[in-house]
Amino acid sequence: MTETRDLSAIPSPRLEGSAHTVVVPVGSFEQHGPHLPLDTDTRIARAVSNELPGVVVAPALEYGASGEHEGFAGTISIGAEVMEMVVVEYGRSACRWAERVLFVSGHGGNGPALAKAVALLRYEGRDAAWVPCAIPGADAHAGKTETSLLLHLSPECVDMNLAEVGNISPIADLMPGLRSGGMVAVSDNGVLGDPVQASAVDGAHIFDELVQRVTDGLARWNPGPDGRLR
Repeated sequence: MTETRDLSAIPSPRLEGSAHTVVVPVGSFEQHGPHLPLDTDTRIARAVSNELPGVVVAPALEYGASGEHEGFAGTISIGAEVMEMVVVEYGRSACRWAERVLFVSGHGGNGPALAKAVALLRYEGRDAAWVPCAIPGADAHAGKTETSLLLHLSPECVDMNLAEVGNISPIADLMPGLRSGGMVAVSDNGVLGDPVQASAVDGAHIFDELVQRVTDGLARWNPGPDGRLR
């Protein structure tokens, strides 16, 4: 393993002749309410990736499948089909020299595309996997959980003066509306949860637990049928 973990800073010859696990942060560019930046998911995925042991970390894929957020200005989505193709070609190329590739996703909407793409890569004999930055008990979008994480990771990008409560209904109740009309159909401000209650202290605890969960999955390296680490 090279001393430098940043893949973009490593000269090609130093990558030859050794086994490498390449970690690829996968984010999105989408609205996160009135108080969080458009690249919130990418920031979280990159931060988690940078904490993982024994890997090299590639530059993030900063656009994802975010069509449900396109009712809000700033959102740019490449769609699930294009994302799936990008991940497949990325994995095929990286696995020419890397032993393993792990895609770390900060956006829940990327899941279906990642599952299909990584399942195909594994079928083709490439040792790829993916893992979501999933947090048990989290609110759904731009609420207390994500706001706390950003207050810990990038406080300069959070404007708590603009934070406001969004739709706090259970996500299961909101899914029919989300599927038919997107986020704008269920939340006027693009928030699902209550960011007003967020804090950097909570964010630090959430982040540590998230990193540990992904680290444990990386150590086990037991991808399921869809390539997701278990």
